[in-house]
Amino acid sequence: MNELQDLYREVILDHNRSPRNFGELDDADRIVEGVNPLCGDKMTLYLKLDGDKVEDVRFTGTGCAISVASSSLMTERIKGATTTESLELFERIHDMLAAPDFDVATANADLEKLAALSGVREYPTRVKCASLAWHALKNALTGSEAKVTTE
Repeated sequence: MNELQDLYREVILDHNRSPRNFGELDDADRIVEGVNPLCGDKMTLYLKLDGDKVEDVRFTGTGCAISVASSSLMTERIKGATTTESLELFERIHDMLAAPDFDVATANADLEKLAALSGVREYPTRVKCASLAWHALKNALTGSEAKVTTE
């Protein structure tokens, strides 16, 4: 288990040091801001849709390693996915982070690198850091431009 935890830690650190899809998206269809006042995380999600498919996605902002890594991992995973697939993934990640009966071991296989976020569930105050980008995604996909806050 320690090897797996080390791997997850490395994934988080890598995505924090070199976030994927970081930067503004000039031709975004939807833009949603998010804030986690407890930790100081601030992010903006830019989403470009092509019909029902996520054509491009990017984010900007500052925050702790978990918040930045979660945003990076999310954008990497949903690019090219349908809105339905992305919303289903939101639900899976939300459950992984917060549902008491979620089976982390089973989820690891199909969530791939996103499983690195599963360790956050042991630290309730950090769940908000990991879920901020995902809630911004849900708003963007459902057409809500309301600012997301973890409070």
